[in-house]
Amino acid sequence: MNLPAGFLDDLRERTSLTQVVGRKVMWDNKKSNPGKGDMWAPCPFHQEKTASFHVDDRKGFYYCFGCHAKGDAIGFVKETENVGFMEAVEILAREAGMPVPKASPQEQKRADTRKTLADVMEQAVKFYRLQLHSAKAAEARAYLEKRGLPESTLERFEIGFASDARTALFEALAGKNIPAEQIIEAGLCIKPDDGGKPYDRFRGRIMFPIRDARGRCIAFGGRAMDPNARAKYLNSNETPLFDKGRSLYNHGPAREASGKANALIVAEGYMDVIALAQAGFNHSVAPLGTAITENQLAMIWRICPEPVIALDGDNAGIQAARRVIDLALPLLEAGKSLRFCILPEGLDPDDLIRAQGAEAMQKLLDSAQPMVDLLWQRETEGKIFDSPERRTALDASLRNTIKLIKDPTLRGHYGAAINERRHALFAPARADKKPWQESNPWQGKSQRQTGKTRGNRAPSGPTPSAKSSMLAQSNAGPATDARVRECAILLGCINHAILAEKFETRLERAQFLSPDLQQIRDALLSSLPQTPHRSDTEQRAHLIDRMQAILGFEPLAKLLSIGQVRANPYLRAGADIELATQAIHEELAKHAAFLGVIEEIKDAEEEITGVADEGLTWRLQQAREAQNKISNESLGDDSAGAGDESGLSKSLQKLIDQKIWEKKKH
Repeated sequence: MNLPAGFLDDLRERTSLTQVVGRKVMWDNKKSNPGKGDMWAPCPFHQEKTASFHVDDRKGFYYCFGCHAKGDAIGFVKETENVGFMEAVEILAREAGMPVPKASPQEQKRADTRKTLADVMEQAVKFYRLQLHSAKAAEARAYLEKRGLPESTLERFEIGFASDARTALFEALAGKNIPAEQIIEAGLCIKPDDGGKPYDRFRGRIMFPIRDARGRCIAFGGRAMDPNARAKYLNSNETPLFDKGRSLYNHGPAREASGKANALIVAEGYMDVIALAQAGFNHSVAPLGTAITENQLAMIWRICPEPVIALDGDNAGIQAARRVIDLALPLLEAGKSLRFCILPEGLDPDDLIRAQGAEAMQKLLDSAQPMVDLLWQRETEGKIFDSPERRTALDASLRNTIKLIKDPTLRGHYGAAINERRHALFAPARADKKPWQESNPWQGKSQRQTGKTRGNRAPSGPTPSAKSSMLAQSNAGPATDARVRECAILLGCINHAILAEKFETRLERAQFLSPDLQQIRDALLSSLPQTPHRSDTEQRAHLIDRMQAILGFEPLAKLLSIGQVRANPYLRAGADIELATQAIHEELAKHAAFLGVIEEIKDAEEEITGVADEGLTWRLQQAREAQNKISNESLGDDSAGAGDESGLSKSLQKLIDQKIWEKKKH
């Protein structure tokens, strides 16, 4: 509709945005200044505890510093009331006492048609409600009573009944002088192809009125009483009033209840919503016989930023949840997410509530899984990843899926979460295997025999000299040396993005002792893969940008803070790629061996109360010697020969192969 020039400006001038928004929020009195029209409140569009939603009443605009929602009074009414532009204008115009200019003849005709059909639908609601109390509905009433629906619930949801009579509704409405064309256009009756008398669409069914967000009846859903009926549930056909992909059952009441509960439940069908409402979960909606659509998801997010999708635990419910994932991933952004509550197999919300009570349902809702968990389950459930090819296929599938997320920061966090689960799957913690062994692809199973020395069982009880050993007490060196190597590994991979992908698996498995560097490592892995057609310089810049978006700080500044790392020429951007590859490979290998030494020392220290003095002291001495040898071959050290990378590699490999920190059997 084309409004006259100046009408919207006049409407905005007469509308107080503070009053419009104030109906939906609680103002923060400490931050707000009503005299200047400077108002603050928790955002109505996403869950938060602090007041980051700002209204500038004089300018007539709002903005949220958390989710970045912004707009004017018309936009606010559109979003919070889930109405179209003209409906929002009409709402504000009524409040401001301004008549809305008449629509064009075509638009006015469509509006008149919708109003007329809505009136016809209300007549049908009354008819079906009366039929539920007739003798023909005895079986339907018995079914509803068996399902635990009292009269108060039947009235609340306006549940009715359509008898088996072929033209009962048509004759009743025609008797009220409603034209046959309107009855058919409303989707209540069907005109046969042979031109005969129209017949009722719904027969032998319990009837559920479907209302839009404004409370108008726009359609019906009918549950068949005959178990042999072709469709157990039947919805109205699409009409000028009803688009099932843009409608939700119980939309209006759930939207109001959601504001109080700060939550929303998306169930599978009418009976689930009704059962939930009876148990106190009034903030429940359901799609209408189809999988959730993009439009329905947008409507759901307008009601609640993180709704819970509650689905039956059978195969159909799980498949429905996985379809929602594919739909939602491209639409995710800050302040718009989903959680999933999969009920026990064989139970729907009604069954669960009747058997175990509302508390059991609430407990399941409280433990609803984030979407990333279901995504991971979908990609890994029932599969075995016992070969590089299978793991590579999983990686490719996960990367392609995560690429659907448009928000780069959110995509990075998803990548980090997936990497955590991937590491747990491929490198599970085992009591008989140390983290350094998991991160070392060429290290065999340890042959160490704890508590034994030279084939003889060590006597128990350490002497005071062992307990006071400097080797047992010293902890400062390893963490510092490990941090230097961790910085070197990360700097080399960031400055040579192609090598970050080459060493991706070893990076994932490597144990980082410094939490801040582990965070940088996770951000690096989440930012892979790079785009092949970019130059090395572009790849590096792109990688750093993506990491900075995830971390919130510049990663290179932290890595270059160590002079020993900063001075290494092989780790710098532009260094020879072969030399850079060798440098990163060696630092990863030395780091793995170094952590192995630390683990051996820790094990020995833990056994102080049960290992003989000479055995313990020997193990600690050998471990510390190995640690010193590895430390001496540090970054920039010329002891292996200036520029002699192969000599350094051989020396290191000898240390690892011999595992001199382990006590040997003779």
